[in-house]
Amino acid sequence: MKTAIFFILNEYADWEGPYLSSQLNQNSEWTVKTASFSDEVTSIGGFKTVTDYRIDKLPEKIDLLVLIGGNSWDVKNETLKKLISDRLKNSQPVGAICGAVDYLASNGLLEGYQHTGNSQAIWKNYSEYNNPDQFLPQQVVSDRNLVTANGTAALEFTEAVLKLIQFLPDKQLKPLIELYDNGFYEYCKKYGNPF
Repeated sequence: MKTAIFFILNEYADWEGPYLSSQLNQNSEWTVKTASFSDEVTSIGGFKTVTDYRIDKLPEKIDLLVLIGGNSWDVKNETLKKLISDRLKNSQPVGAICGAVDYLASNGLLEGYQHTGNSQAIWKNYSEYNNPDQFLPQQVVSDRNLVTANGTAALEFTEAVLKLIQFLPDKQLKPLIELYDNGFYEYCKKYGNPF
């Protein structure tokens, strides 16, 4: 069984992870777990989530680390920073969206990676952000084992992360994403009714 850990903070952006988590969790080869600094967090939309793990109790084997954005990523935590840094150095999959990319930028964790995010203007005072020339003004950027996205790119983020972990062949992944991108009836016109 492969494990995906979704790291969420208080005021996490509840719309950024569900497309991805639902696809992973419905697959018999994957399990989805949540982690944070505390036992319970509340999303921007008011959903209370009891997390599976605290940062200091994470399992050793994590097949995918997903950092969900929101309004609370201006944190300083060496355990989280080391976890992400080690994963990036060891070519292990990491996905970061919205405010979580801001965290990567502020901690120098985007070094050597092409990336995107909400806005480089936010990062101008980050002393550890040293590769602004590798920023791409796109919804999502995938570079080796890191996927970054802005906060309006939940679906693009899902597709890029699923490609990164080779979840499905492209010919199966494309229709799956188009179902949500184009809507049910447009999907039916192109691929037929899935029911």
